[in-house]
Amino acid sequence: MKQISGDILSSEEMRSSNLELSKAEDRQEEIEQIFPALYSRKTKRVVLAKNEDAGLLETKGFGVKEDGQFFLRDYEVLYLMYTKKLKLSMDDKQIPFEKYVSFASKRDNDSWARFLIFRDLRTRGYVVREGFGFPIDFRVYERGDFGAKAAKYIVFGLNEGKTMSMAELKKNIDQMSTMGKEAVVAVVERRGEVIYYKVGKWRPIRPQ
Repeated sequence: MKQISGDILSSEEMRSSNLELSKAEDRQEEIEQIFPALYSRKTKRVVLAKNEDAGLLETKGFGVKEDGQFFLRDYEVLYLMYTKKLKLSMDDKQIPFEKYVSFASKRDNDSWARFLIFRDLRTRGYVVREGFGFPIDFRVYERGDFGAKAAKYIVFGLNEGKTMSMAELKKNIDQMSTMGKEAVVAVVERRGEVIYYKVGKWRPIRPQ
Protein backbone atom coordinates (compact mmCIF):
# COMPACT_ATOMS: atom_id res chain seq x y z
CA MET A 1 0.00 0.00 0.00
CA LYS A 2 1.24 3.45 -0.83
CA GLN A 3 1.81 5.77 2.13
CA ILE A 4 0.27 9.21 1.90
CA SER A 5 2.01 11.79 4.05
CA GLY A 6 0.30 14.58 5.90
CA ASP A 7 -0.47 15.59 9.46
CA ILE A 8 -4.08 14.73 8.71
CA LEU A 9 -5.15 14.68 5.09
CA SER A 10 -7.25 17.63 3.98
CA SER A 11 -10.25 17.01 1.71
CA GLU A 12 -8.26 18.27 -1.28
CA GLU A 13 -5.31 16.02 -0.46
CA MET A 14 -7.67 13.09 -0.13
CA ARG A 15 -9.18 13.76 -3.54
CA SER A 16 -5.78 13.88 -5.18
CA SER A 17 -4.25 11.00 -3.21
CA ASN A 18 -6.27 7.96 -4.17
CA LEU A 19 -5.03 4.76 -2.56
CA GLU A 20 -5.73 1.76 -4.76
CA LEU A 21 -6.08 -1.55 -2.96
CA SER A 22 -4.84 -4.20 -5.34
CA LYS A 23 -7.06 -6.89 -6.72
CA ALA A 24 -6.37 -10.26 -5.16
CA GLU A 25 -3.94 -12.43 -7.05
CA ASP A 26 -4.16 -15.14 -4.42
CA ARG A 27 -7.66 -14.61 -3.08
CA GLN A 28 -9.04 -17.22 -0.77
CA GLU A 29 -10.86 -20.16 -2.24
CA GLU A 30 -14.43 -19.20 -2.97
CA ILE A 31 -17.25 -20.64 -0.88
CA GLU A 32 -19.10 -23.12 -3.05
CA GLN A 33 -22.05 -24.27 -0.97
CA ILE A 34 -25.26 -22.40 -0.21
CA PHE A 35 -26.13 -21.87 3.44
CA PRO A 36 -29.73 -21.85 4.70
CA ALA A 37 -30.26 -19.26 7.43
CA LEU A 38 -33.07 -17.90 9.60
CA TYR A 39 -33.80 -14.51 11.06
CA SER A 40 -34.59 -14.95 14.74
CA ARG A 41 -37.11 -12.37 15.98
CA LYS A 42 -36.23 -13.37 19.52
CA THR A 43 -32.54 -12.49 19.26
CA LYS A 44 -32.93 -10.14 16.25
CA ARG A 45 -30.05 -11.92 14.55
CA VAL A 46 -29.47 -14.09 11.51
CA VAL A 47 -28.47 -17.61 12.50
CA LEU A 48 -27.59 -20.61 10.38
CA ALA A 49 -30.18 -23.33 9.96
CA LYS A 50 -27.47 -25.97 10.34
CA ASN A 51 -25.01 -25.63 13.22
CA GLU A 52 -22.38 -27.61 11.34
CA ASP A 53 -22.14 -24.83 8.71
CA ALA A 54 -20.66 -22.41 11.24
CA GLY A 55 -17.18 -23.96 11.14
CA LEU A 56 -16.70 -23.35 7.42
CA LEU A 57 -17.91 -19.77 7.56
CA GLU A 58 -15.69 -19.08 10.58
CA THR A 59 -12.59 -20.24 8.70
CA LYS A 60 -13.49 -17.83 5.91
CA GLY A 61 -13.76 -14.90 8.30
CA PHE A 62 -17.54 -14.70 8.69
CA GLY A 63 -19.75 -14.63 11.73
CA VAL A 64 -19.59 -14.03 15.47
CA LYS A 65 -19.91 -16.42 18.40
CA GLU A 66 -21.59 -15.13 21.53
CA ASP A 67 -22.96 -17.22 24.39
CA GLY A 68 -22.42 -20.35 22.35
CA GLN A 69 -24.48 -19.08 19.40
CA PHE A 70 -23.09 -18.32 15.95
CA PHE A 71 -24.69 -15.45 14.05
CA LEU A 72 -24.01 -13.22 11.06
CA ARG A 73 -23.88 -9.43 11.00
CA ASP A 74 -26.14 -7.63 8.52
CA TYR A 75 -23.34 -6.69 6.09
CA GLU A 76 -22.20 -10.33 6.05
CA VAL A 77 -25.77 -11.46 5.41
CA LEU A 78 -26.09 -8.99 2.53
CA TYR A 79 -22.77 -10.07 1.03
CA LEU A 80 -23.61 -13.77 1.19
CA MET A 81 -27.07 -13.12 -0.24
CA TYR A 82 -25.60 -10.91 -2.98
CA THR A 83 -23.15 -13.66 -3.95
CA LYS A 84 -26.01 -16.21 -3.77
CA LYS A 85 -24.36 -18.19 -0.97
CA LEU A 86 -27.10 -17.65 1.59
CA LYS A 87 -30.82 -18.37 1.52
CA LEU A 88 -32.52 -16.42 4.27
CA SER A 89 -35.95 -17.15 5.71
CA MET A 90 -38.09 -15.10 8.07
CA ASP A 91 -41.41 -16.36 9.43
CA ASP A 92 -41.14 -19.39 7.11
CA LYS A 93 -40.84 -17.16 4.04
CA GLN A 94 -37.72 -16.76 1.93
CA ILE A 95 -36.44 -13.18 1.96
CA PRO A 96 -35.02 -11.64 -1.24
CA PHE A 97 -31.88 -9.51 -1.18
CA GLU A 98 -33.72 -6.24 -1.81
CA LYS A 99 -36.07 -6.80 1.12
CA TYR A 100 -33.22 -7.47 3.52
CA VAL A 101 -31.46 -4.33 2.28
CA SER A 102 -34.53 -2.34 3.33
CA PHE A 103 -34.79 -4.23 6.62
CA ALA A 104 -31.11 -3.68 7.47
CA SER A 105 -31.33 0.02 6.59
CA LYS A 106 -34.09 0.50 9.16
CA ARG A 107 -31.83 -0.99 11.82
CA ASP A 108 -28.74 0.95 10.78
CA ASN A 109 -28.59 3.99 8.49
CA ASP A 110 -25.04 3.01 7.49
CA SER A 111 -25.85 -0.60 6.62
CA TRP A 112 -25.63 -0.07 2.84
CA ALA A 113 -22.24 1.68 3.12
CA ARG A 114 -20.97 -1.11 5.38
CA PHE A 115 -22.09 -3.69 2.82
CA LEU A 116 -20.45 -1.88 -0.11
CA ILE A 117 -17.12 -1.55 1.69
CA PHE A 118 -17.26 -5.13 2.97
CA ARG A 119 -18.14 -6.46 -0.49
CA ASP A 120 -15.37 -4.50 -2.16
CA LEU A 121 -12.69 -5.64 0.29
CA ARG A 122 -13.82 -9.28 0.19
CA THR A 123 -13.83 -9.16 -3.60
CA ARG A 124 -10.22 -7.99 -3.45
CA GLY A 125 -9.32 -11.03 -1.34
CA TYR A 126 -9.10 -9.47 2.11
CA VAL A 127 -10.65 -10.95 5.25
CA VAL A 128 -12.77 -8.28 6.90
CA ARG A 129 -13.93 -8.29 10.50
CA GLU A 130 -15.85 -5.94 12.76
CA GLY A 131 -13.86 -2.94 13.94
CA PHE A 132 -13.40 -1.26 17.30
CA GLY A 133 -16.70 0.63 17.53
CA PHE A 134 -16.10 3.75 15.48
CA PRO A 135 -19.06 4.87 13.31
CA ILE A 136 -18.11 2.63 10.36
CA ASP A 137 -14.90 0.67 10.73
CA PHE A 138 -13.46 -2.74 9.91
CA ARG A 139 -10.36 -4.70 10.82
CA VAL A 140 -8.76 -5.83 7.57
CA TYR A 141 -6.28 -8.70 7.36
CA GLU A 142 -3.55 -9.08 4.77
CA ARG A 143 -4.02 -12.12 2.57
CA GLY A 144 -3.10 -15.26 4.47
CA ASP A 145 -2.89 -13.49 7.85
CA PHE A 146 -6.36 -14.25 9.21
CA GLY A 147 -6.10 -16.72 12.07
CA ALA A 148 -2.33 -16.34 12.21
CA LYS A 149 -1.63 -12.62 12.68
CA ALA A 150 -3.46 -9.54 13.87
CA ALA A 151 -5.25 -7.28 11.41
CA LYS A 152 -2.91 -4.83 9.70
CA TYR A 153 -5.41 -2.15 8.68
CA ILE A 154 -8.38 -0.36 10.17
CA VAL A 155 -10.71 0.92 7.45
CA PHE A 156 -12.98 3.85 8.30
CA GLY A 157 -16.02 4.25 6.05
CA LEU A 158 -17.54 7.54 4.90
CA ASN A 159 -20.42 8.17 2.53
CA GLU A 160 -19.66 10.79 -0.12
CA GLY A 161 -21.05 14.08 1.12
CA LYS A 162 -20.64 13.17 4.78
CA THR A 163 -17.71 14.52 6.74
CA MET A 164 -15.54 13.56 9.67
CA SER A 165 -13.89 16.41 11.55
CA MET A 166 -10.13 16.61 11.43
CA ALA A 167 -10.04 16.40 15.22
CA GLU A 168 -12.10 13.21 15.18
CA LEU A 169 -10.06 11.67 12.38
CA LYS A 170 -6.81 12.58 14.14
CA LYS A 171 -8.05 11.04 17.38
CA ASN A 172 -8.98 7.81 15.58
CA ILE A 173 -5.66 7.63 13.75
CA ASP A 174 -3.73 8.24 16.98
CA GLN A 175 -5.61 5.35 18.61
CA MET A 176 -4.89 3.08 15.67
CA SER A 177 -1.20 3.99 15.79
CA THR A 178 -0.95 2.95 19.43
CA MET A 179 -2.47 -0.41 18.43
CA GLY A 180 0.04 -0.84 15.63
CA LYS A 181 -2.65 -0.54 12.93
CA GLU A 182 -2.59 1.43 9.70
CA ALA A 183 -5.60 3.67 9.07
CA VAL A 184 -7.41 3.75 5.72
CA VAL A 185 -10.43 5.90 4.84
CA ALA A 186 -12.95 4.27 2.48
CA VAL A 187 -15.17 6.80 0.72
CA VAL A 188 -18.37 5.38 -0.78
CA GLU A 189 -19.31 7.41 -3.86
CA ARG A 190 -22.91 7.96 -4.89
CA ARG A 191 -22.57 5.38 -7.67
CA GLY A 192 -21.48 2.78 -5.11
CA GLU A 193 -17.79 2.80 -5.99
CA VAL A 194 -15.41 2.64 -3.03
CA ILE A 195 -12.19 4.67 -3.06
CA TYR A 196 -9.47 4.24 -0.43
CA TYR A 197 -7.11 6.76 1.10
CA LYS A 198 -4.33 5.80 3.46
CA VAL A 199 -3.75 8.39 6.13
CA GLY A 200 -1.05 8.96 8.70
CA LYS A 201 1.04 11.49 10.53
CA TRP A 202 3.77 13.59 9.04
CA ARG A 203 6.42 15.42 10.99
CA PRO A 204 8.40 18.00 9.03
CA ILE A 205 12.16 17.86 9.23
CA ARG A 206 13.64 20.96 10.69
CA PRO A 207 16.01 22.81 8.38
CA GLN A 208 19.67 22.50 9.21
